[in-house]
Amino acid sequence: MTSLDPARVISDLKELRQLTGDQDGSQRIAFTPLWCAARLWLKAKCDEIPIENHRDAAGNFWATLPGESHRELLIGGHIDSVPNGGWLDGCLNLLAGLEILRRIHHHYKGKPPVTIRLVDWADEEGARFGKSLFGSSACAGTLDMNEARGLKDKDGIELPAALRSLGIDFEKVKNSGVELKNAAAYIELHIEQGPVLLDKGLALGAVLGTFGVERHSITFTGQAAHSGSTPMNRRRDAFLAAALMSPEIYEIAKRHGGVCTIGSCNTKPGIVTSVVEECRITLDQRHLDATALAAMLADAKSASARFARDCNVNFRWERLWQIDPILFDPQLINWCDEVIQETCGTTMRLPSGPLHDAAEVSLSGIPTVMMFVQSLQGISHNKIEDTKEEHIELSVVALDRLAEKMMRWIASMK
Repeated sequence: MTSLDPARVISDLKELRQLTGDQDGSQRIAFTPLWCAARLWLKAKCDEIPIENHRDAAGNFWATLPGESHRELLIGGHIDSVPNGGWLDGCLNLLAGLEILRRIHHHYKGKPPVTIRLVDWADEEGARFGKSLFGSSACAGTLDMNEARGLKDKDGIELPAALRSLGIDFEKVKNSGVELKNAAAYIELHIEQGPVLLDKGLALGAVLGTFGVERHSITFTGQAAHSGSTPMNRRRDAFLAAALMSPEIYEIAKRHGGVCTIGSCNTKPGIVTSVVEECRITLDQRHLDATALAAMLADAKSASARFARDCNVNFRWERLWQIDPILFDPQLINWCDEVIQETCGTTMRLPSGPLHDAAEVSLSGIPTVMMFVQSLQGISHNKIEDTKEEHIELSVVALDRLAEKMMRWIASMK
């Protein structure tokens, strides 16, 4: 296993940052000119090996190194970013995967035992149209076409029109599923984006799966009234009921071991001289265990009813989005654990709070696992996002060892 150069991954990452970032961070929003420039840059890197590459019907980019077997090991990531994003989110796994392709091409003289494919999923972040995991969900066949067809960006441009400008036919994006017909396994490296590994003093961890999500809006409706002439005991204050939910969701999360977030709050009439008649909040709840997630939701609904009654207001719930917890392949988790121990000596298993393309691949039935590398400050989606360079190098080594282990396993399949 010679010629792996983890330092080259760091050099590539810095080159990409210079090409597609500014003083505020990375600006590779999917389906924009900078994203296209990043794609061309990635293609040029792949052409140096050289390996076949193409774009599929959903706009995902594939680079393929054919092997003795048609069965495929997929290494995935995404080059798009959020606005003012960090330098590692998404692109670390792509450039680590590219380095592994270089190593495999050199070691096996261009013909590895199984086919190796690197995939850059289109629009993992959903930053422009509000729909995360677009390319991977289209490929996995789970994309809600009716929902996606109506998505618009802040300028009113519809998703199908944006895709059409890039030569992508929205109505055919699910044809990209053909790319998965020979996939035997999928691996993905990612910065943790949170502080768990940091707090444990560990460089790397094996990911158990991605949290299930329940995302709802809760609207409390009371009575608008003059803020000067309405006694406190006569008010039907919708904001008061909504405000009581804030500390309650922390208790719910603590009780069940998940996470809960009230991410937005809007009031009507929204003037300083009126008691709030209507208050709409959004609630995001996440857990790796489906039963616990359901219990968190039930507790939140019960609390909202109690607070509405206490404040003499009405309330209603609306589901915004939901996804079940997705558990990764147990055997692949064990192997991920093993290579991390070989590389670092110590590891841990942890869930992923954020969603990733790996979740969509897993839903398609392909054995999947992710590896996390420590995030400094536990911060991501921010220009200050960072990871120690020595940890980046360790992650590349561990991912390469996992890829080698996966190749031997896939090659042994009958």
